[in-house]
Amino acid sequence: MSRFLAISLAIVLVASATPAFADARTDAKAQVDFGISVAQRGLWREAIYRWEKAVEIDPTYAAAFNDLAVAYEHEGQLDKARQAYEKALGLEPNNPQIKQNYELFKEINERTAAAQEKP
Repeated sequence: MSRFLAISLAIVLVASATPAFADARTDAKAQVDFGISVAQRGLWREAIYRWEKAVEIDPTYAAAFNDLAVAYEHEGQLDKARQAYEKALGLEPNNPQIKQNYELFKEINERTAAAQEKP
């Protein structure tokens, strides 16, 4: 394979991969936005469904994992909430909103656990 052909093939591969990622993020963002709208109306199960779809479509979307964690927390699914927060932080460790949400989650759960341990 000539050097020119190899470079051309690499450019085509990168160019063809970029729209797929952009489409995935666009589709995931549409799910996130819809999830936000239904959560604001108190439809948390539908919001969870939408945010689960968003992270399935784009598993690198930290904000979607954060929203999913908040919803899991709201619905009392604390193990799932912790996992979603940790995934979000793994993707964007310096995101202040995710860090704040996770810290509040941990603080509330530690207080609850401590209160339950008291006789």
